[in-house]
Amino acid sequence: MKSFFEKLTGAINIEDEESSFDDILDDNGEEKSVEEKTDWVEEKVEDVELTVDIYQTPDEIIIKTMVAGVNPDDLDVAITRDMITITGTREEKHIISEDDYFAKELYWGSFSRTITLPEEIDIDAAEASEKHGLLTLKLPKVNKERKTRLKVK
Repeated sequence: MKSFFEKLTGAINIEDEESSFDDILDDNGEEKSVEEKTDWVEEKVEDVELTVDIYQTPDEIIIKTMVAGVNPDDLDVAITRDMITITGTREEKHIISEDDYFAKELYWGSFSRTITLPEEIDIDAAEASEKHGLLTLKLPKVNKERKTRLKVK
């Protein structure tokens, strides 16, 4: 599995890659062209995984994550009784020439995170709010102790 840094930068872990002459020689034993050697560069970049804080109160499971710079329309939160998936895209608004950068450390692009919840939640009462780039999800726990009586018709 790729580390966060490898996913973020598209780097590869040399220890994970097999090293052999097949990487640089073609079927005829001649050196491959630059394009043939760098086919791995064009691999599909996976979504970066969001970092989250997850904690509970007596009645709720709370999830917090930073989504600064993300338009709410580009954010999707899908929930079931035992799982939540947060996906989105952070897009850079200004196109700057690479030559004009002194440092380029911010992540731009797709991200996602799927979390298996430790308890079932009431999806109809769940709430999501965002303030100053912090997304907060309040997920009410299902009260398994609650009882009711049904009238037989």
